[in-house]
Amino acid sequence: MKFTAEINVMPLKALLDPQGKAVNSTLHGIGHTEVSNVRIGKHITMEVESASREEAIEKVTEICSKVLSNPVMEGYDFTLNEIKS
Repeated sequence: MKFTAEINVMPLKALLDPQGKAVNSTLHGIGHTEVSNVRIGKHITMEVESASREEAIEKVTEICSKVLSNPVMEGYDFTLNEIKS
């Protein structure tokens, strides 16, 4: 089975996001004062082959926790969709 994983990695809410703060400030500077709490993260897509959906979830979880995110500073979530051939 083949799956597409759509992964979002974001800074933990308890931590300061300097990049998000800079973008928020810039937006306010150009007149978009209705915007607040900007957070900047990463969006990753990948295809994963595995014997089952459960195995694919385990693989993507391991990849996220060991490679794509720093668990001290970031959290992640993902969706997994089977690719129909």
